[in-house]
Amino acid sequence: MTLFGHELYISWPLALAVYFTFWWVSLFAILPLGVKSVHETDESTPGVEPGAPVAPRLARKAVLTSLVAACAFAILLVVLQFTEG
Repeated sequence: MTLFGHELYISWPLALAVYFTFWWVSLFAILPLGVKSVHETDESTPGVEPGAPVAPRLARKAVLTSLVAACAFAILLVVLQFTEG
């Protein structure tokens, strides 16, 4: 794999697998941020689970997750670039 004219010591399939793993780990770390449940906001709607989130903002969290995973992946590429011979 080549990045900015430098040969990197990671193949495309491995790079995608690592980014995908970083993305999922980041998602589970970011999902609980800023979530308020129906019980915490005192909004009572019949048939709604009291622990259900009021406004989960999943699109915003997906973008934030992608940014965090991209930064972690970039750090990994830099470390691989300077540690491999």
